[in-house]
Amino acid sequence: MAEVQTTTDSGEMAQRFIELVMMQAQNAAYALGQIPHPETGEAPLNIELARLFIDQLILLRAKTRGNLSNEELAILNNAISNLQMTFVEVAKGGGKPVEDESAEEPAQPQPTQQAQAAEPAPAAEAAPAPEVPSTEESRKKFTKSYGS
Repeated sequence: MAEVQTTTDSGEMAQRFIELVMMQAQNAAYALGQIPHPETGEAPLNIELARLFIDQLILLRAKTRGNLSNEELAILNNAISNLQMTFVEVAKGGGKPVEDESAEEPAQPQPTQQAQAAEPAPAAEAAPAPEVPSTEESRKKFTKSYGS
């Protein structure tokens, strides 16, 4: 049975959620070469790692749907859309972030959750297709049992 946490103030929980979103967004921006390494000053580029962080934010949005305040949802949606646009620009630019004046324009409204599930994310379109696992690899390897 799930426990409900009642001792923590909801404002503090909202702040921690926003910090989590921003931390994931920062990690994705670092992997996209947008943030330089603090010691070397270099901006490394790791497209696969950036995709992982963006996908985690999308997963977080899907799993928390209906449980977020308007402010939390707006911050999460803005982080995802900004990172997806940057991902596409970096992927099209051959690994270098593309400077664009349209980045100052407000983001387009997000499509509904059902429309997003039907359409692939822009990040997935720009990246190479993942390798298809062999039939041996795609078989179920682990099972869980909860008694009986």
